[in-house]
Amino acid sequence: MAANISPRPAAAATRAVFLDALGTLVDLEPPWVGLRRRLGDSVPETTLRAAVREEMAYYRAHSHEGSDEASLADLRERCARVLSDALGTEVGAKELVESIRFDPYPDAEPALAELGERGLRRICVSNWDVSLSAVLERCGLLGFLDGVVCSAVAGSRKPDPGIFEVALGEAGCAPEEAVHVGDTPEEDVAGAEAAGIRALLIDRDGGGDIASLAEVIRHV
Repeated sequence: MAANISPRPAAAATRAVFLDALGTLVDLEPPWVGLRRRLGDSVPETTLRAAVREEMAYYRAHSHEGSDEASLADLRERCARVLSDALGTEVGAKELVESIRFDPYPDAEPALAELGERGLRRICVSNWDVSLSAVLERCGLLGFLDGVVCSAVAGSRKPDPGIFEVALGEAGCAPEEAVHVGDTPEEDVAGAEAAGIRALLIDRDGGGDIASLAEVIRHV
């Protein structure tokens, strides 16, 4: 007599792809490049780079505080103060912002377009202030996304699963119907998995689950 074996449940079909911003969709030109053009040779290179890294660390720790126009302006003023103190010379918030340049990765637009053609919801999920949509628009990517969830508005930052719960609501799907693509194991992978979402680590130098956004389509 044949054993009564229950059929294995089919895996849920993927309905949404979440993507991190920095390091996944967009690349950052080292800000000391832009600042050097503004400051000239008045600051030694080692001092400039160290000051920029200090400012960047401060921003990463406080990016979620820029949740509206007023709080974003305050955050930028604080970042400029951190930079100025470290440099020993005054740099205004406007100068700081204008020195920061983001560029889309070459594989971003084609991959987003293909995912959209397959009927998948594409949501950017990132630890960022409220200006994220504007940055993605300047990079030419906003039109290829169905939603943008930043930590400053979500009230939660990766690796906290709360930001992914907001993204799931935006996408209108369950955790098992989504996949998240990001470049950091500590934030992207850990946060997505804590929310019950499958994660793909992108490393364009190799060593991750994928080396290009063009490969995402094989995993959905």
